[in-house]
Amino acid sequence: MLSIIVPVRNESENLKDVFDYYTKNVKDFKYEVLIVNDFSKDDTLNVARELEQKYKNFKILDNKKKGLGGAINLGIEKAEGDYIAIMMADQSDDINDLKKYFQIISSENLDAVLGSRFLNNSKVENYPIRKLILNRIFNLIVSFIFWNKYNDYTNAFKIYKKKALVEILPLISESFNIFLEIPLKIISRNYKYKIIAINWMGREKGKSKFKINELRSKYLFTLIYCFIEKNLLNLKK
Repeated sequence: MLSIIVPVRNESENLKDVFDYYTKNVKDFKYEVLIVNDFSKDDTLNVARELEQKYKNFKILDNKKKGLGGAINLGIEKAEGDYIAIMMADQSDDINDLKKYFQIISSENLDAVLGSRFLNNSKVENYPIRKLILNRIFNLIVSFIFWNKYNDYTNAFKIYKKKALVEILPLISESFNIFLEIPLKIISRNYKYKIIAINWMGREKGKSKFKINELRSKYLFTLIYCFIEKNLLNLKK
């Protein structure tokens, strides 16, 4: 079974539309959706409760540790599936890529499938140009520091074998930088993974919670932490 972790904060405008669409289009495999409420102040929790009543495979989790990192950790802890996908609730992720993720990871016995928005076959729409440029530069720096070919660490939408995620705990990042920490640990610890092209579309409703200026120090902390861990692991070999 696949567990889909969806952290939400103030996503009432998107939540119903995105999950009605998912339930109509994902019928190929068994899955559960874990909606992790991260201190929403709008009507997100009420919308999530409606979805929980409507769909038997939807569950609401209430994050007690404020921050996206806490929401992801709670989702991993409560997930019942053998595989875990992390998706956002802003309608940016392509449901067809989720199907592709699950087919690949389950049929090829991988620990992770890492999607990239920046490969030849990828399609990206409505990405603010400043964010896009900074994102590409940052990902190139990370790839260089860790000496690998992956080029989209900052995107949340990926799929993992639950066993692998449990083995790389603890995840210490508190915000969006958790989406950097997870794939860096997967790659540095030599888990089996595959990189594939995915599609992405910028949000049309609601406000982005990603604030570059506020997150720079958090990303730097995660980079340093993962770099030290990687080199310590190499010393033990």
